[in-house]
Amino acid sequence: MSEHRFGGDWTAQKLEVLRQYLTQYRVIFAKGPRAQYFKTIYVDAFAGSGERIDSDHKIEMEALIGESDEPDRLAYKKGSASIALELTNPFDQYVFIEKNAARAIELQTMIATRYASLAGRCTVAQEDANDFLQRWSRQTDWDRTRAVVFLDPYGMVVEWKTIEAIATTKAIDLWILFPVGTGVNRLLTRGGRPPAEWAARLTAIFGSNEWESRFYAPSRQGGLFDSVPAIVKDASFERIGQLFLERLRTVFPGVAPHAMPLENSKHNPLYWLCFAAGNPKGAGPAVRIADHLLRPSAKPRGQR
Repeated sequence: MSEHRFGGDWTAQKLEVLRQYLTQYRVIFAKGPRAQYFKTIYVDAFAGSGERIDSDHKIEMEALIGESDEPDRLAYKKGSASIALELTNPFDQYVFIEKNAARAIELQTMIATRYASLAGRCTVAQEDANDFLQRWSRQTDWDRTRAVVFLDPYGMVVEWKTIEAIATTKAIDLWILFPVGTGVNRLLTRGGRPPAEWAARLTAIFGSNEWESRFYAPSRQGGLFDSVPAIVKDASFERIGQLFLERLRTVFPGVAPHAMPLENSKHNPLYWLCFAAGNPKGAGPAVRIADHLLRPSAKPRGQR
């Protein structure tokens, strides 16, 4: 098995929130007279091999973004795919997207061997997640379909136009890990605006160049005779995350006001776990459920 290794305590945190939400979502659609009219789909856009591999102590950022040579023991644990497939009330259809060929094959094998009864409901797409989701959002009959999409990307790969495509359906609940610390903060250079390539990436993920005015300000130490004022970074993890929530509100009818910071062992946020509801009629209840799970005072079950 190829090693799909990531996470630590924060990985368990996000997966427990997802499990609880999917459980409540399917109860609503299984028992609600009106909700039963709809076909429900779960989409995991960066599904991996279906399992996660954690060390028996916290894994730091180096293990997230590159190869790790840590000699400690490894423990295989359930990933988001397994959690979704083990629901008491399963979805009508499952779509797992994994660009890496080896991981896609492992995921198909896992589904066929461990979840054979649901294999007929599952599709594993070996494709770029942005391309797939934009096309799928356009082509699906949303008059009879509702879905939950889980975006758990490797860094800054989710494009804003993908989020817009999901929102346009008015039928999808979106869970997304926004790379506050692992991506955005690192591209916001301190001594001045980022180079052009980095700036383009930031605009692509926010869907706007508003980040420039929000995260950069004139330096107070600029010279008296400088023809062009010096610009310096003026951003915190909180402000970065809040801008993303604001951007979500421009395209979704409901966005959970709280996001869950997923931190490393130094208590620096790697990601913010965010939620947005696409259907105007169901947005209120969906946001209330999600926000309860995301609030700092509402730790997921199993978390101390």
